[in-house]
Amino acid sequence: MRFEFRPLGRSDFDLVIRWLADPEVHRWWHHEFTAEAVERDFGPAVDGTDPTDMHLVLTAERDGLRAEPIGLVQSYSFADHPGDEQELAAVIDVPPGTGSIDYLIGEADNRGRGVGTAMIRAYVDRIWVTKPSIDVLIVPVVAANVASWKALAGAGFTRLRQANLEPDNPIDDPLHVIMGLDRPRP
Repeated sequence: MRFEFRPLGRSDFDLVIRWLADPEVHRWWHHEFTAEAVERDFGPAVDGTDPTDMHLVLTAERDGLRAEPIGLVQSYSFADHPGDEQELAAVIDVPPGTGSIDYLIGEADNRGRGVGTAMIRAYVDRIWVTKPSIDVLIVPVVAANVASWKALAGAGFTRLRQANLEPDNPIDDPLHVIMGLDRPRP
């Protein structure tokens, strides 16, 4: 499967609201899904005042079929989010040039079929080309979200360690699986 990554725009917010309201997505992306909340949480990145890169994920056009949005990915440097960097650095080494990603599959018929793994792999390949300042990706995932950290493993990430971190959803245990991937060397 091939993917296109288009910068998220305000015209995508209704779709993001629908995805965030889906119980399977909401379980792990513990965001409010009102128009005001999506504007507050995603608007600054769309405007460029938050350095997080947010992309709508579309299946690539093939056989004359139109590209369809299936999910959302975002990438960022921990240096741009010092609070997150400080929390992570308390449990694992976070060298300069460390970034991270977050992702969701919004369309239910694409879940549980390896699409997430392929999407992560394609997005990481894009990061290595477009973000030369990022040398390593570290992604902490709440341990209960087995599908997420297994998708990362399938995309080439390795388990660095487990540690307690503040969960996004207060119903979760603080135990996280911390996955990492180094920039490929020529």
